[in-house]
Order: sequence, then C-alpha cells, then structure tokens
Amino acid sequence: MTEELRKAIDEVYRYPLRQSAIDTLNRQLKSGISNQQLAELVVALRMDERLCIISEEAEKQEPMIICSLRLFKEE
Repeated sequence: MTEELRKAIDEVYRYPLRQSAIDTLNRQLKSGISNQQLAELVVALRMDERLCIISEEAEKQEPMIICSLRLFKEE
C-alpha cells in the first residue's frame, strides 16, 4: 500500500465524501472495477481534491460514533 493510498483511506474515515466522488465510485463499482483500479481512482480523486469535503471546522472536531438502534416500547 502506497503512502498516498494510506492518506486517502485516512481522509475517507475522517471526512464526508463529496457527492461527485460518491457518484463516481458507485458507477465504477457497478461496472466491476478491479481493486487496483479502485485504489488508483481513490488516490487520483484525493490528489485532485475531489474525494472528501475537508474544512477547518471539520478538522477540529473529534470523531463521533453514531448509533442507529431502533428503540421502542412494547405495549
């Protein structure tokens, strides 16, 4: 794994993806892109600053765990 790919993966975990990146990645995944091609695409999107939405405010925030348990009262 290259250093650029490690940085891209780190950004994916820390920041939200841009809608255009989501669309591009979904389209390529549906077409059967190989793992190597996917890694190259993610790195290219990051290098073009088209992968994640990174803002100074987002950088200051701590990661949050979001739970979506459905709690209900039995009657």
